[in-house]
Amino acid sequence: ISQTHPNASKLPLKDSFTYDDYRWAVSSVMTRQNQIPTEDGSRVTLALIPLWDMCNHTNGLITTGYNLEDDRCECVALQDFKAGEQIYIFYGTRSNAEFVIHSGFFFDNNSHDRVKIKLGVSKSDRLYAMKAEVLARAGIPTSSVFALHSTEPPISAQLLAFLRVFCMSEEELKEHLIGEHAIDKIFTLGNSEFPVSWDNEVKLWTFLEARASLLLKTYKTTVEDDKSFLETHDLTSHAIMAIKLRLGEKEILEKAVKSAAASREYYTKQMADGAPLPKYEESNIALLENTVADSRLPIVLRNLEDVEEQGDLKIDEAIHAEVTENGFVNGENSLFNGTKSESENLNKEKSDRDTEDAKESSSESTDEVKE
Repeated sequence: ISQTHPNASKLPLKDSFTYDDYRWAVSSVMTRQNQIPTEDGSRVTLALIPLWDMCNHTNGLITTGYNLEDDRCECVALQDFKAGEQIYIFYGTRSNAEFVIHSGFFFDNNSHDRVKIKLGVSKSDRLYAMKAEVLARAGIPTSSVFALHSTEPPISAQLLAFLRVFCMSEEELKEHLIGEHAIDKIFTLGNSEFPVSWDNEVKLWTFLEARASLLLKTYKTTVEDDKSFLETHDLTSHAIMAIKLRLGEKEILEKAVKSAAASREYYTKQMADGAPLPKYEESNIALLENTVADSRLPIVLRNLEDVEEQGDLKIDEAIHAEVTENGFVNGENSLFNGTKSESENLNKEKSDRDTEDAKESSSESTDEVKE
């Protein structure tokens, strides 16, 4: 109720309740509400869940579900807990950017931390139509938000598939569209065991190494600068989180650069040595499946990050051009990587911490992929 409302004088907090108090109250509710099914299960509604909502986060698996029959949220212990020990739950496969923005904390050693990057095939690319068709057959958009992960490998099956198509030659694209084993080739686009060609692998890892390196250069401070600043300054909790967040992003990008460089060198050697290329149709995997090739549907490589509009690029442009602040990384006036804009509903973020395991498919996590 507004403080100017006729009934405001009856409120005990009339003279002491400030705008900052209001912001605290709203954020407390917004960061804790959950989506739960209505009694008939026909739709979802919002609710606060006392006690359960007080549990802090740790790495693990989602052990909370919703019992429609008894109309209650049920949570199984994530691990054995001793009497008097704090009980933790797993909020979901969220990045630290999502934790900071939507939950107000930074989680050290987050096994699901990642940095979002936007990639797309340029419509001015001479081979755009062919690349778009191959990607469509694999269930991947021509422009999407992907992620580089803190784990090894730093890319998901979806991103590997996208980069392979992104870097294909005209002949390689034809093989995936009308070649003798086109279905098998689409089927294995996200499988690291079956490269398109040694040259294609060298190109995609070269591209990824260059992109991650360029993204690192857009930061005003280095990893060492951030670590030193944290050690030598008396900072607020908010400042510490912000610095840890940008530090974590840079560490992920540095890992991606090293991983991509190692892969580039490995595949360059394979190409130089004239190593035979593993072929899916000749592999044990293909034999074990015991299916007719023509009857097998291509794997649909879903679970991408939320698709956003962004500038597309050609591979040569991407490797050699200077990266400007096109939303690839956070800049002075932009949101941190991995967060959603204010206009997006915070309820969706909180729902990751809610009821059903099915809702917890990662944005682009490495099952999947890690979004």
